[in-house]
Amino acid sequence: MVIKVYIASSSGSVAVKKHQQAVVGFLESNRISFQEVDITMMEEQRLWMYRNIPRDKLPDKGNPLPPQIFNEDRYCGDYEAFFQSKEDNAVFAFLGLSSQPSVKDSES
Repeated sequence: MVIKVYIASSSGSVAVKKHQQAVVGFLESNRISFQEVDITMMEEQRLWMYRNIPRDKLPDKGNPLPPQIFNEDRYCGDYEAFFQSKEDNAVFAFLGLSSQPSVKDSES
């Protein structure tokens, strides 16, 4: 299973950039394997992302903003859903992962 984070490398929005950094930083710091997909460089990836976000998760106006998070082809959510899962200490469930990678098991 590959976590895919759809980002926009050339976004003019400071909020979008901060949200992307927050998601990527969390995944890196928790050693969760992921792939960044830059929708500004790959039109077919951007269209795929738009088509695979469930209708009830689309914004009322405009296009969905990055970051958008998928586990393979399964939609996990956007930044707000990710942030909420982080607050609820449920990121691994949000990402569709069985458990946190065991990094610090040598503290016995």
